[in-house]
Amino acid sequence: MAEKKTLKRFASVFLASSLIMGALAGCNSEGTSTAGGGSSSDTTSDVIKIGANLELSGAVASYGSSIANGAELAVEEINAAGGIDGKQIQLVKVDNKSENSEATNAAIKLATKDKVTAMIAPATSGNVIATAQIANQYKIPTVTASGTAPTVTENEDGTLNDFVFRTCFIDPFQGIVAANFASNELGAKNVAIYADNASDYAKGLAKSFKEQIEANGGTVVAEEAYVADDTDFKSTLTRIKSANPDFIFIPGYYEEVGLIVKQARELGIEAPLMGADGWDSPTLVDLAGAEALNNTFITNHYSSQDPEETIQGFVEAFKGKYSESPNAFHALGYDTVYYIKDAIERAGSTDGEAIQKALAETKDLSLITGTFSVDEKHNPVKSATVLEYVDGNQVFNSKVNP
Repeated sequence: MAEKKTLKRFASVFLASSLIMGALAGCNSEGTSTAGGGSSSDTTSDVIKIGANLELSGAVASYGSSIANGAELAVEEINAAGGIDGKQIQLVKVDNKSENSEATNAAIKLATKDKVTAMIAPATSGNVIATAQIANQYKIPTVTASGTAPTVTENEDGTLNDFVFRTCFIDPFQGIVAANFASNELGAKNVAIYADNASDYAKGLAKSFKEQIEANGGTVVAEEAYVADDTDFKSTLTRIKSANPDFIFIPGYYEEVGLIVKQARELGIEAPLMGADGWDSPTLVDLAGAEALNNTFITNHYSSQDPEETIQGFVEAFKGKYSESPNAFHALGYDTVYYIKDAIERAGSTDGEAIQKALAETKDLSLITGTFSVDEKHNPVKSATVLEYVDGNQVFNSKVNP
């Protein structure tokens, strides 16, 4: 999931630099010289600490809380099976309140005070980017479950954030999958794009979708933008309606998308609507209404209705613990812990650099959201799932391989 408020991004990077220098100035010689995962205390401890820097409150708390629940289930399973090389995992959760500056503070706390071996990074790309410098500075392997912007792992200048990884696919892949689905499955020819122009997440998806839909022979007949926290979208939707599209792509987050879908249907727009993983929240149904969501689709990381045996085993275990069906963020949080576990076991060490190397060398790792290998930019090469909303419920449509 990409960032919610991109306007804070550059200020956050500056703030991150300042906070890191302050934290370093306050450390004793031991804290300065050892990486988060490489301290001697970590290797002799009976536990392996994994930090969880997540949005447990604030604008996108639905995402962070879901990742935390999935991670907790994975930790329970691993510990019950004997842990990692006989050591129990301790999940250290910190609420970043869905804010870049708080994500930075949380990362510093986990690195310097809690001395974690590895970190689960925030859910949104903006918050992950705000913490990347800390991960690199302290050599703490950091994995985001849902930060889908390409710049999470690769900076705009082409340099790599060496200690940052992800278990989700990246935004361009989602845009391509959505465009191909619109062309090949729905026969869309004349499409509209309605994106959040304050979000790198939405803009990246819109760009890749547009390029692919045009490559498929389609035409973009309308291209409009909204701003996060808007609540009245009817004037823009009226312009879109006048262009008579046979498909509308709406990359964005559930808070605005729910209202957009509701108002689009109220205006008589009956065309199929489609988005990406930013739609994936129960709140979307509350905002849009179950009937309005009929004939809408999303690209996502997995489906609880996928008949694959391992997926259904996870679904049953999750239901047993939380009494609800797991969404994609639950599954990604779960997979992120198992990805870290696998790397620590292959590294044979809790040293941060050894784990980083193992994460980067991951090949054909089978997890709930797919089997993947890690590319040179620390992105997993994996499948995407297309889901359809039917009477307010997500229904498995198809799986798309990269």
